[in-house]
Amino acid sequence: MKEIKVLGPGCPKCKTTYTNVLEALKQTNIEANVVKVEDIEEMMKYNVLTTPVLMIDEQIKIKGRVAQVNEIVELLR
Repeated sequence: MKEIKVLGPGCPKCKTTYTNVLEALKQTNIEANVVKVEDIEEMMKYNVLTTPVLMIDEQIKIKGRVAQVNEIVELLR
């Protein structure tokens, strides 16, 4: 099962990215463990300064902007 993390302090862009991840999973019928990381100290462990960050299986895929549903679908395939 894939591990997907959305890192961000809870800003609108972070929430949109999280919602887009859920929509992409629904479209692809892929099961994944989706975690929203809002704790600043936890985010610092990944050494990221710009949010939102989309991580799939512990690899940063998109950072600093909202990940669109179609982009996430492609990353999951």
